Amino acid sequence: MKRFVQVALLLLGGLGLLQTSLFTDEYLRLVKEGMRPLLVVSGVVLVGLGVVEAWSVLAGPGHHGRHGHHPEGAEGVDGHGHDHSGVPRVAWLLFLPVLSLLFYAPPALGSYTAAREPAKAVAVQDEGFDPLPATSPLPMTLTGFTQRVQQDRSRAVRTRTVLMTGFVSPAPAKDDGWYLTRIIISCCAADASSVKVLVHGVPAPKTDSWVNVTGTWHASGTLGTSSAVVALDGRSVKKVRKPSNSYMDALPLD
Repeated sequence: MKRFVQVALLLLGGLGLLQTSLFTDEYLRLVKEGMRPLLVVSGVVLVGLGVVEAWSVLAGPGHHGRHGHHPEGAEGVDGHGHDHSGVPRVAWLLFLPVLSLLFYAPPALGSYTAAREPAKAVAVQDEGFDPLPATSPLPMTLTGFTQRVQQDRSRAVRTRTVLMTGFVSPAPAKDDGWYLTRIIISCCAADASSVKVLVHGVPAPKTDSWVNVTGTWHASGTLGTSSAVVALDGRSVKKVRKPSNSYMDALPLD
């Protein structure tokens, strides 16, 4: 019985990885897009091992039983070559994550994660900033807006109307607003961090909903320095579809 459980775990795990990485975008809820080939290879390897193990199970018992390759009295095996060792009860729990790959995709990280960690410190722009295009509203990423607010000494973003996309997460009551948020991963969901822009002046949509927000910088602190608050005086909010790859700070959706 134990070997059949091993076969089932290998085959189901491999098929789950292949289904998730080949036929859906659900793997993007757990890892970066570049990890897809590795998931496919892992799935193929697991299925291959499962097939080999299944063949061994089907072909092996009769052969070993006839020729007595199992010593009598060995642990879990009687004199007739029958395995009575069974499967530890805890081993059945391994089926839960394996079956989840096939039948249930965990949701992407969202407001629950973002609310429990501070906003990510964005990289310092060492080479200065290019002039902003004249487009209005100006599409920006949350990271780009943060850099302009806290690092751009030219203060080019001061009077500009900007457009950004993210999901809604709650802000502390003292901040009098809500967060437009993006979660970013370096490799997988385990190393996730968030970038946030505090939105004032417009009611908060439903938590975890994806929105486009248009507005201007909320004047607080000295623009172009680290004292400037990364916040927006919102003018309009529009609900948009959730991107298939939500773990990146991309320009606004259509």
